[in-house]
Amino acid sequence: MPNSTYDLLIKNANIWTSTPEDPYKIKNFKGDVGVHQGKIAAIEPSINADADEILDLKGLELCPGFIDTQVHFREPGLEHKEDLHTGTLGAISGGITGVFEMPNTSPSTVTEKDFFHKVSRVKDRAHCDVAFYIGACAENALDLEELERLPGCSGVKMFMGSSTGTLLVDEQTVLETVVKSGRRRFAVHCEDETRLNERKALLDNPNVSVHDHPKWRDELTALNATQRIIELCEKYNRSVHILHVTTAQEMEFLKTKKNICSVECTPQHLTLFAPDCYDKLGTLAQMNPPIRTRPHQEGLWAGVHNGTVDIIGSDHAPHTLAEKRDNQYPKTPSGMTGVQTILPLMLDHVSNGKLSFEHLMRLMIINPVQLFKVKSRGYITVGAEATFTAIDLKKTRTIRNDWIKSRSGWTPFDGIETTGWPTHAIVRGQLAMSDQEPVGPAQGQMLEFEV
Repeated sequence: MPNSTYDLLIKNANIWTSTPEDPYKIKNFKGDVGVHQGKIAAIEPSINADADEILDLKGLELCPGFIDTQVHFREPGLEHKEDLHTGTLGAISGGITGVFEMPNTSPSTVTEKDFFHKVSRVKDRAHCDVAFYIGACAENALDLEELERLPGCSGVKMFMGSSTGTLLVDEQTVLETVVKSGRRRFAVHCEDETRLNERKALLDNPNVSVHDHPKWRDELTALNATQRIIELCEKYNRSVHILHVTTAQEMEFLKTKKNICSVECTPQHLTLFAPDCYDKLGTLAQMNPPIRTRPHQEGLWAGVHNGTVDIIGSDHAPHTLAEKRDNQYPKTPSGMTGVQTILPLMLDHVSNGKLSFEHLMRLMIINPVQLFKVKSRGYITVGAEATFTAIDLKKTRTIRNDWIKSRSGWTPFDGIETTGWPTHAIVRGQLAMSDQEPVGPAQGQMLEFEV
């Protein structure tokens, strides 16, 4: 852009990126990035030009914007727990520039009207970019092929086991209709509802506690549902995304099914383990599917290392502290915050040698873009959207409840020191976060997809 002024000039960055032509070949180089009208206008070893704003990132890593593909922002209907404004404040504060939001709100997001009602709430309230899932149910199963193509829709989400909200698909004919009704990759919460109901008697024990949560929702509850949905997807040749896998058995099974499925893990299942987490955190560690013992955690890490795991998502699912603490298990709700801490936690695993920085980029940038066909994201190349996350790989700080922007105001990782922190987030050329705090007005928009 000779003779032109940049809106933003990023100086001295350690740039990490691939290209749309070869998305899995990540290269790393030092340079400057010039941004004009929300797009990358120049990438050079050094750019000397006027700019409205200059951001010196010396000593920092600059990546395409990180994406969290599983969040529950609770709006509409459950805003006392969270809403789009507070949820995206947390996302951007933790270096997340785009999120896929789940449909188990009140009402559930199951019609075109429900969907666009959510879309109408994004403008001037969301601090990062947003996509919404459509929830699968018996009533809309035949309409899903049309609904999954709505602008800003990240796809279809199906709950095979009951969790927060009323969405549940367990009857075989409805399951088959959902699998057949659509072409895009769809996401599934895999727990066997029949087995959950059969095992509810475990909760009648007067001495029951949250330590019994992974006993009730046991390994077979997860494995049975995962095997069932994979069998249907193979039958109808439909790509499926298995959410928050928690067992070593599932990971071994899914390793052989990569032709039909992609796989998600969460930072909490990779970081916390039973019974330790329930000893220390009580019901704050309660989620569905549950956090399990160390052998299962080791199985999940094996899946990360051997390529079975494609995506890390937070499953950010907040409830108030009163809801979590003022009731006795099993009357306590399942879920925890996560969108603000997902990147610090995973960067700490990078610091500890559990995975490489390039691998983390694949799990939270490249694979979300490739598997869900997100438009205009995922690359630092001339002409691409100027959405970035900057990271200090050496920075150490402690996660604290008072940093959490979620309306619920807490994290199970309060007091945990981690190394590797997002320092800046830039959304379409506008600085949106600096030093782990949001900057400027809400400017989030709807993500776009190739459908």
